[in-house]
Amino acid sequence: MTYYLSSYKFGNKIEELKRLIPNNNRIGHINNSRDWVGNDPERANKHQNEEIETLNGFGFKAEPLDLKMYFHKTDELRHKINSLGALWVSGGNTFVLRMAMKLSGFDDIFEDLKHRDDFLYGGYSAGICVLSNSLESIEIVDDPNNFPYKEINAPIYKGLGIFNYAFMPHYDSDHFESEAIGKEIQRCIDNKWLFKALRDGDVIIEEQI
Repeated sequence: MTYYLSSYKFGNKIEELKRLIPNNNRIGHINNSRDWVGNDPERANKHQNEEIETLNGFGFKAEPLDLKMYFHKTDELRHKINSLGALWVSGGNTFVLRMAMKLSGFDDIFEDLKHRDDFLYGGYSAGICVLSNSLESIEIVDDPNNFPYKEINAPIYKGLGIFNYAFMPHYDSDHFESEAIGKEIQRCIDNKWLFKALRDGDVIIEEQI
């Protein structure tokens, strides 16, 4: 799988993102990190529609992929994802996103998906933080005890395990979470946890890992 990992939104490597569009340019936009308790659904939908429009402008054929529609329906989600060539996973609350991935069976699907050499995973903020081994290093920025889904009432700290380091998006940036990210980085240093800090605009591209 190829990864396009941005600190915020689509970052400053748009031409590279366009180059990475698979032959199957259908991309599912996952917005479940914005399902947190207290969020404005209308605002979340507006945000998703704007990002889908942008992805279409890059050359993708984008569509919403709401993991809530697949809770306890892993086979259906697997079939859906197998019809796509890419995923874009939006920012929000990393722990809420992780819960949605667990309840939909995305965890199991991802174990097979990550071995495909014709698939692109793109995202930013929560959408990249969830790829780490552990989510412990992001719990100041994102509330791990926000439980929008009735099936889960305890935080999930285990990430998808692609990277052995934590992502620290919005570092030293004009973003409302930048100060909290600074505190998270200090925690990482104090605990000797591996991390990579990204300023908004920064993008990490990992091809075929």
